[in-house]
Amino acid sequence: MKKTFFSCLALCMAAEISAQTIPSPDIQIKTAVMAAPSDKQAGAKVYGYASDGTFKVLREGSNDFVCLADDPKKEDIGVSCYLAELDPFMERGRVLAKEGRNAKEIFDIREKEVKGGTLKMPKQSSTLYVLSGSKDNYDAATGALKNGYLRYVVYIPFATAESTGLPLKPDVPGMPWIMDPGTHRAHIMINPPKP
Repeated sequence: MKKTFFSCLALCMAAEISAQTIPSPDIQIKTAVMAAPSDKQAGAKVYGYASDGTFKVLREGSNDFVCLADDPKKEDIGVSCYLAELDPFMERGRVLAKEGRNAKEIFDIREKEVKGGTLKMPKQSSTLYVLSGSKDNYDAATGALKNGYLRYVVYIPFATAESTGLPLKPDVPGMPWIMDPGTHRAHIMINPPKP
């Protein structure tokens, strides 16, 4: 009985460690920049994870893009890239989430800070690229992802359906629509039809 218990315990511990295995910085960078347009990939700043799970800069950038590596605690693959001017907004969200704030609190705090001028949003539209995929289609040794899905978010702070002519929901797959209209986080959602 003791032998069975300790065998099960060892298997559970091994499964937990392998579920949180963090790829090398090179692999994290390779996977993260896949979300960016091809001409932005080589020079993008990349945030990722140290071997102890700490979130940190893996590579400084030389252009106007920032990319985020896949979170090893999440089941499937999810990487994103965005215009560097969005980084203060994104970083503030990460800090608030780390403090344990829920989504509504994060939204409300950032809304107040943007309106108060303490959190800057870009004056022009700014795009976020989000690439997702199944762990089953990801090769952690090479950083390759098969059958990934790329969607787009174009931030246009305080825009509305009336100011853009966009609907509040898509009528057909792939149709752009506006989400969070009239707020600091107003953005155009573009979800291409999935194959």
